[in-house]
Amino acid sequence: MGIAEAGIFHIGGELPVHRLGYGAMRLCGPGVWGHPADRANPGRVLSRCLELGVDLIDTSDAYGPEVNEYQLADALHPYEAGLVVATKGGLVRNGPGHWGTSGHPDRLDRCINNSLRRLQVDAIDLYQLHAPDDDVPFADSVGALARAREDGRIRHVGLSNVSREQLDEACAIVPIATVQNRYNLTVRVHEPVLQRCEELGIGFLPWYPLAAAELSKHDKGELAEVAQAHGATTSQVALAWLLQKSPVMLPIPGTSQVAHLEENLAAADLRLSADEMARLEAFAG
Repeated sequence: MGIAEAGIFHIGGELPVHRLGYGAMRLCGPGVWGHPADRANPGRVLSRCLELGVDLIDTSDAYGPEVNEYQLADALHPYEAGLVVATKGGLVRNGPGHWGTSGHPDRLDRCINNSLRRLQVDAIDLYQLHAPDDDVPFADSVGALARAREDGRIRHVGLSNVSREQLDEACAIVPIATVQNRYNLTVRVHEPVLQRCEELGIGFLPWYPLAAAELSKHDKGELAEVAQAHGATTSQVALAWLLQKSPVMLPIPGTSQVAHLEENLAAADLRLSADEMARLEAFAG
């Protein structure tokens, strides 16, 4: 029992990870800006991740900004063998809660070098374009990651917040290992992207996998009934649904609390019946 029950996925066909990982964004301060009030807490959460078997941790240079990558290195470097640290570049932060895009190839090149330095690695296992920049040709941004892969600074290329058409465009430039788009029990606008990932064997990292604010509106009804039947929380059911929805699904729920981390990872033990999956399939609003 435990996270191993989620199964294994091979990122890029070669990096085996448990299909339930951890998103580190919430370790930053309010608005994903700066440090949290308790600067020791990120280390406690990240250490507990490894104790529970997590071997896929997702971050970004935009979280903090920069703070989150430093937190990972401070807590976990030198990294355990088999731990995949994924990061992203392509956003710019001007303050708490502000997110803008900046995907010029020269900037992405600098972002990659800076992430290497902050994470204290010679190569980044999985580097993802955080979002397309409407002011920069998408192929140019992807090309910067392709060149970094060629020169060995990153091992695998990922995308985030992309359409199916953009995924296909990127695949013509460089092998794409993962896609990270918003997807959860209540929001599934990226179903076509998930389907394309399944066709190509590409890992799909659903961000905002719990949609906690939306789930809280459904304390009664189908979701609550399924959770009650399993003695589980609605959040655990939402994660279990994701894991059973697709073999390429790699949920990375985030939290700044050890207890919540443990609760989330316990979803790997939950098995939903075909009837329950069908009932939840109709749940999207």
